[in-house]
Parts: sequence; C-alpha cells; structure tokens
Amino acid sequence: MKNRIKIERAEKNITQQQLADALGVSRQTIIAIEKGHFLPSTPLALKIGRYFSKPVEQIFMLEEGD
Repeated sequence: MKNRIKIERAEKNITQQQLADALGVSRQTIIAIEKGHFLPSTPLALKIGRYFSKPVEQIFMLEEGD
C-alpha cells in the first residue's frame, strides 16, 4: 500500500512531528507510515483523513498484489 502523507504534509507545510502531535502518535510512527513500513490501524487512517480533510482513499492507495 502506498500513501500520500508526505505530499499532504508538504501542501499543509507541517512537519512529521506536528502531524504526530495532532494525531497522538510518535514521529517514528509517521515516518514508518510514510515509508510504507507500517500500516496504520483503521482508526488512525481515519484520523489522518480527517486531519487532511480528505477521504482515506485519497491518502492511501492499494498497489498491485495488495
């Protein structure tokens, strides 16, 4: 699964730490999600979507084979 979190952060001009603080997770969690090393839970994915005011499907996309 790939995601647009890094792009969304750049558009809002926020750091990984600012996003982590807003979501109540660690910066390491944001780094791992951005790199595709960690899949967020459904509640966290929904919080990310809500934070960026976008549907989850616009932030997280399935890749071939997912």
